[in-house]
Amino acid sequence: MEKSTLAQLIHSFSPAEIRELRKFLASPFFNQREDLVKLFEFLTDEKTGFDKEAAHRRATGGKPFDPQENRLLMSYLHKLLEQYIAVKEFAADKINVELHLVAGYRRRGLGQAFQRTRRDLENALEKQPLRDANYHRTRHRLQWEEHRLASTDDPIAADRLHRLADHLDIEYLSRKLSHSCLLLSHSTVYHTDYQPDIEETLLAFAEKKGWLDVPAIAVYLHCLRMLREPDAVAHFQKFKNLLLEHGQRFPADEIRNPYLMAVNHCIRRLNAGEKTWFREAFDLYKTGLANGYLLENGELSRFAYHNIVAAALQSEELDWASGFIHEYRTFLPRQYRESSFSFNLARLEYARHNFDAVLTLLQKANYRDPLLNLAAKTLLLKTWYELGERDLLQSHLDAMRNYIHRKRVIGYHRTNYLNIIRFTDKLLNVNLLSKTETEKLRTAIQKEDTLTERDWLLRWL
Repeated sequence: MEKSTLAQLIHSFSPAEIRELRKFLASPFFNQREDLVKLFEFLTDEKTGFDKEAAHRRATGGKPFDPQENRLLMSYLHKLLEQYIAVKEFAADKINVELHLVAGYRRRGLGQAFQRTRRDLENALEKQPLRDANYHRTRHRLQWEEHRLASTDDPIAADRLHRLADHLDIEYLSRKLSHSCLLLSHSTVYHTDYQPDIEETLLAFAEKKGWLDVPAIAVYLHCLRMLREPDAVAHFQKFKNLLLEHGQRFPADEIRNPYLMAVNHCIRRLNAGEKTWFREAFDLYKTGLANGYLLENGELSRFAYHNIVAAALQSEELDWASGFIHEYRTFLPRQYRESSFSFNLARLEYARHNFDAVLTLLQKANYRDPLLNLAAKTLLLKTWYELGERDLLQSHLDAMRNYIHRKRVIGYHRTNYLNIIRFTDKLLNVNLLSKTETEKLRTAIQKEDTLTERDWLLRWL
């Protein structure tokens, strides 16, 4: 019984929800069966567990176990618990509750109460900052209820129908453009087949109607343009500016996806060697953090943490990077917290030329993730070179090469790190006073396709 859907559902409730459920099941409005209350109490008692025969005896007052009756009891309780979830979700959406109240007053013909509730809801809707698709959906439904009430007195009045049509169109267009962005972004990352569908029609419709000043449409419209034409910088800039200006017009869990699409666009440009895109990524990260867009379930992924520090350091925002590294340390998943913190603090100290601090941080840390370990070894490699410790660096290169072979690092990462080792070895042995030798090495480094430390290596030639 522990694996039943009822058991899984009960295990999902918090202690506070268990207390709420006791009140819910005790309410005659929702439940009039005492056996279901007893069954719930038995199943939520940690001492009794999920013994179905014992549960049946408790619920039925000691009657012999009847499999059919037991299944029905479990099914009835399951449906009540689902009803609790639905009621809880419904009640949490205050605007939606008021919208149903407006509809209820209209159905009862209570015009005065209808108008009072409608005005209060409109005022609340305008005062809150969101202007997403749900906002336009609510405005449409409000105006639709008003039209239905007014049409009983004046059946031929159509002015409200024209006004509410715009909100309906905006809601549809916003959702459709958002969906197109997700599809195109997914196809770019996973190389899946993407069919444009009615994309051109949507773009033309949005521009023809003059909705480019409506945040619910404009953000996704320019996101789609950026995804469709990734080399057109103007599309990205317009999309980025709209995100920075109107991001707070959307719920955080909705605007997160467009933010990540913009950030991923910057990362692709950076991977292509366009270093100026660090500042673009930094601007997005900074605003996204300030508004909580980059947190998911209260956590920041370790990959985002590393990328944000890189963007800040490359943008020469060292003080900001220091504050971020310490402030967001506690937002990292626990298993990656200390390793990510120490590595990024070491990166900051390297940027500040505090090489002794870099050595202390890297030598004390334990990096179990092979890729993070290799990134830390690369930073240590650069630090030994900066300090002129040739013998230590040579030993480090040998150990790093052995680590790559031992850990079976494959693909892009294997090629990249072996190239870093190979060219650092050459840098150690090149005659820096010979223009012929240095130019030959410079050309080889520039021609190498897979080499993340290209700029650092070229800096010494």
